[in-house]
Order: sequence, then C-alpha cells, then structure tokens
Amino acid sequence: MTRNIPFGRPWITDDERKAVLEVLAGDVLTHGPQGHEFEKEFAAFVGPQANCVSLSSGMASLHLSYYYLGIGPGDEVIVPAQTHIATVHAAEFVGARPVFADCDARTGNITAAAVEKLITPRTKAIGLVHFLGIPCDMDPIMEIARAKNLKVVEDCAIAIGATYRGKHVGLFGDAGCFSFYPVKHITTGDGGMYLSRHKEATEKVGKIRAFGVDRSFAQRAIPGMYDVPDLGLNYRMSDINASIGRQQIKKLPEILSRRAANFAALKAALSGLADVTIIDSVDPACRNSHYCLSAVLGGKLGPKRNDVVAALKAAGLGTSVYYPQPTPRMTYYRNKYGYDESKYPNAARISDCSIALPVGPHLNVQDMEYIGQLFSKTVKEIA
Repeated sequence: MTRNIPFGRPWITDDERKAVLEVLAGDVLTHGPQGHEFEKEFAAFVGPQANCVSLSSGMASLHLSYYYLGIGPGDEVIVPAQTHIATVHAAEFVGARPVFADCDARTGNITAAAVEKLITPRTKAIGLVHFLGIPCDMDPIMEIARAKNLKVVEDCAIAIGATYRGKHVGLFGDAGCFSFYPVKHITTGDGGMYLSRHKEATEKVGKIRAFGVDRSFAQRAIPGMYDVPDLGLNYRMSDINASIGRQQIKKLPEILSRRAANFAALKAALSGLADVTIIDSVDPACRNSHYCLSAVLGGKLGPKRNDVVAALKAAGLGTSVYYPQPTPRMTYYRNKYGYDESKYPNAARISDCSIALPVGPHLNVQDMEYIGQLFSKTVKEIA
C-alpha cells in the first residue's frame, strides 16, 4: 500500500490558532507586544549572550547584517558555493562581491582552510552557513577572522538548536541569522530573526528594520511624531506571525528531540547501502539540529539521482535537494562572475547527487524504518 509522506509539515496546533485569534481580537497587529516577547523568548533559548530582533524573513536578517556592518561596493564576502541563494543575495544586494568557497564533502560546510585561500585585500567578511543544521568548525574560522579583521555573519536558517562546543550557533560571529519558513524547525508562517551578542547592534538594526524611525509607538510623546535620522527598510514581523512563533518555541525541545531520534533511526536504516553517504557532523563536540537527512549517491547511482527522486515520489515519499545547484552555477551568478566547475567539486557533487529525506516532527521512528526500506529498495532497483 502506497503511503503519502510529505517532506515537511509545520507542527500547528490549537495553541497557535488561539494565539492568532487573540492578536486579531486586539488593537495592535504589528510593532506590538508579541514581537518583543518573541524576541526575548528566542534569546533565552539561544543563550545568555543573545540579543534579538524579529524580522519578516531570514533573508531580511542576512541583508541587514551586511548593511549594519557597512559592507558595500568594492568589498568581498567569502560565501559557500553550497548554500541557499539568500546567503549570497544578501551580500550582492549591498553591492559586495561574493567569493565562493567549496565545501567539505562530509559536512557540506566551508572550512577555515578554504576561507584562508580566498582572502584578498578586499575581503571584509565571511558569510558562513551551518549546512543542514551541522555546525561549522568555528574556532579556526574565528581565529582567521580575528587575525585578518574580518566580520563574520552566520547563516543559521536551518540550524536552530545546533551547538558548537556547547555554544549555540549564531553567537560566534558578528551576527546570527535565523529563518522561520514553514518547514523550518519552527515557523511563524514566514519570518526571521537577527541575533547579536552586542546590544547596540540589535538596537540599531531594530530601527533600520522599521524605516530608520527613531521612536517606537510607545516612545512617542505625541502620537505620530518621530524623526528619521537614518536610512531604513520595512522588514518588520507582524504580531500575528510572532504569536505563532511564541507557541512554536515552547515545542522546540520536543521538536529537536524527535528530529534527532528520526535522523539516528534513518541513518541506521541506510548504513548498509553501498554508494550512499550521509551528510553529518564529524565532530563529537558539535550538536546537529537535524533539519533533514541528506544522502549523497555515489558510483553509478550518482547520475541517476533524479530517477531515484521520481521513483520515491511515485511511491508517495516527499523529498528535496539541498541545494539544487552550486550557487556560482546559478544563471545570475554564472553570467555575472563566470563559473569554473573545477573550483567546487564537493558542492557540485552534493547538489547533483544528493537526496534530502524527511526527519521532521510530523514523523516518528517507525516512519523512518519504512522510509529506509523504501529508499533501499528503490536505489537497489535503479542501480
């Protein structure tokens, strides 16, 4: 019997629905108490050094990070070749030139060694990604950043709950950027969070996200009166979205526990397959937040990745790819900067030969056993 298993599904309950209705019954739908409380609760989850600003998307967080840091035309930002396009767009939008680094074949993350080779006098920042919730090796990267006076922006879009040597990702560099898109660890419908260890940074970013206005509603002695000392944007998160996030964050410990158990069960179920490699952390001091399980097909299976995906889809299993192409191979970046496939062999292999399998909280360990059996049967038939 064919089963229908989606790749991702938001865990929405009556708690979220009730919270939204309570906001709708009030007078404030944005710039209100829900957003402020969500920021405090998210900061409390990440750690005592965290200061947060809620935003309309993860891309908004990345964009504001570079804007606040003063990165602009003539500057270079080292970014992973293997990442979501938002990571790179954020640097491109402030006028900087993205310089692409290949990733580690085992983790999908950029390394300090890869970064160091790409530094030039124009390099101003490193925009790293904790790929699939696997923390980058932060100590050597931060050592290089300090030695070369480089800013570090951490893309933590799918790394909520991931830690490196006991410290939550996003707390190492100059900014941590999170996403709450529907299939992420938690959702707000859509939204993002900017995080910094420096309160002055979040205070400034908090103003830039709202047109650069100098006073919030509560700070205005005369309603409607304010000044605009700085250029700004409209990247605010509504109280409706924030109210969903506040309920979601209560579930986060259980969500992470379910994902970890599902990942372990599925990895074990696939362990005996030839020519299948699982992307995972290789450092016992890192805690993976287990966004999905990415299986990289090797040997004769590699070129047949799309055939495997089609067969799994026909059997009712939802899959995805992280990410569909190395970013420098995407049309916009290839046309503007050129593409040399020899520079990014690991990113290309992961993009072209991997399949992302679901491990979200809408599934359980028994589902993982079924997925493992289906995946194993499919690749053996297609090999």
